[in-house]
Amino acid sequence: MRHSTTVAIPLGVALLPAGRLWDVLILPGELGCPTLDVLNRCIDRPGPVLADSGDARTGFFVPAGTVGRWIGTGVRGAGDGTWIVVPYPGRATGGVRWLVPPDGSGTLNDPALLELAMHEAAARLAGGGGQGGA
Repeated sequence: MRHSTTVAIPLGVALLPAGRLWDVLILPGELGCPTLDVLNRCIDRPGPVLADSGDARTGFFVPAGTVGRWIGTGVRGAGDGTWIVVPYPGRATGGVRWLVPPDGSGTLNDPALLELAMHEAAARLAGGGGQGGA
């Protein structure tokens, strides 16, 4: 039996299966938003990024298989066998929102660059927002 690749649910969101075309690395909000800021300074346009209500978690879409190889404290992953709630493009929802919507080209976040951006964001947070000692 063939399963659907998208499940529509009410409220302007859909369930999409992770692990086939992409995985999602889920960072705590206090690290996710600063990581996206670093990525935005490094590249013209990052791959898709989601935030949940209240920015408690930030999800970065990465190539399929990344979650199985990822080792990182405090970073959760959605890979094969999991589903992700995403908003329909252009629709506002109360639960999740695109910080960087998919552009239709299939662009994803590069895991190596994402890891470097996470390290830089964590260092800035640990140093009080970039205020380091000499």
